[in-house]
Amino acid sequence: MNVPSNESSAPISDLPKDSTAKPQTETQHGWLERYFKLAAHNTTASTEVIAGITTFMTMVYIVFVNPQILSAAGMDPSGVFVVTCMISAIGCIAMGLIANLPIALAPAMGLNAFFAFSVVVGMGISWQIGMGTIFWGAICFALMSALGIRSWILSNIPNCLRIGIPSGIGLLIALVGLSNAGIVVASPATMITVGDLSSLQCVLGALGFFIIVILSSRNIHAAVLISIVVVTSIAALMGDVEYTGIISMPPSIESTFGQLDLAGSFDIALAGVIFSFALVSLFDSSGTMIGVTEKCGITDERGRFPRMKQALMTDSITSVTGAYMGTSTVTAYIESSAGVAVGGRTGLTAIVAGLLFIVVIFFSPLAAMVPGYAVAGALIYVGILMSSGLAKVNWTDMTEAAPAFITTVMMPFSFSITEGIATGFITYCVMKAGTNRWREIHPGVALVALLFIVKFVFVDSH
Repeated sequence: MNVPSNESSAPISDLPKDSTAKPQTETQHGWLERYFKLAAHNTTASTEVIAGITTFMTMVYIVFVNPQILSAAGMDPSGVFVVTCMISAIGCIAMGLIANLPIALAPAMGLNAFFAFSVVVGMGISWQIGMGTIFWGAICFALMSALGIRSWILSNIPNCLRIGIPSGIGLLIALVGLSNAGIVVASPATMITVGDLSSLQCVLGALGFFIIVILSSRNIHAAVLISIVVVTSIAALMGDVEYTGIISMPPSIESTFGQLDLAGSFDIALAGVIFSFALVSLFDSSGTMIGVTEKCGITDERGRFPRMKQALMTDSITSVTGAYMGTSTVTAYIESSAGVAVGGRTGLTAIVAGLLFIVVIFFSPLAAMVPGYAVAGALIYVGILMSSGLAKVNWTDMTEAAPAFITTVMMPFSFSITEGIATGFITYCVMKAGTNRWREIHPGVALVALLFIVKFVFVDSH
């Protein structure tokens, strides 16, 4: 039997150590581990990739819906499709690199409908001027984030208004969806009535909606995308959609890029619209980011999360960029929570989603094939999600219930987010003052209400 030498039998602790050895996680992931701190977030690169794909699948419907909506304002849908993909990619990748959060960005549902139908069509202005109001609203949002005004606004605007604003937007979106599907139509006698429920447009629109809500209730993340694909495929088989191909080089964005009218939109008559874009962006982004980071387990009791300022600045700057490129306000997507649910914890999740948006740019023929009623179900579904907050309103306190209700219903009834916000602020102040609860009216809220009254009396009346 060979007897081991003294050198070979030395205790392991006495053996020389390799000073260049690195932790296993860093060896495995390299720069990904160092930059995104995967181990510290209890995740892996493969998990982040899966989470990014999941997030992308739940929100990719926006590349089909956004061109449909903005085309109603006279914009080139092909150009809008490419810009939607590009700004979504830019926003997601920027969020991942700058804030290291699993939050994806894309043009906001609701504000795109507000821009197209209320601002451009409703006010009779060009889409270039309308896009300018989005730009100035994004600038205001960026300044509020940079100067810390954001937290002051969020902490002082009444809860009933914070609930009523997204709920009203939800009803407005749902109304657009019902109209796209032909389920409701204009009526000279009753203003609005039921359409031809036996028409192909109505049947397929309703089918798309039921596909979404059924699949969503079964926790299938790509429910909206599946619905759009199924409805468009059926429409193509029935000859209602012309097949134009699947893959092609991206269309030009010359028709939208840099076409916004900054001078024409810098008008006192449009101040309410600019304020609405800024305020809704603030609520939407902050609420979504807090919701997603809560699922990550990194939010404190006051709703703050790591790198919050960087995240909000990324969001606002992306909106400024998006307006210049030719799309509606960009915001954080609540669909990011789907990626978090499967383990996404870092910005790598957002970057993967962003890279996939770049790939989609080459599928523009598919987007051109999608009929308006194929996205109707998505609009109605988003309306449901955005209106769910109404359950949190204190309906037993009329000074809280009335402002929430007025804010909510005035948006679809006036077809304007601005008017809904304005009447909501005014109603809140009137109700609190009329019930001798003056102290509950914050000076900032009173100032906003007063400015809206001035707008109604001296601006809108001329």
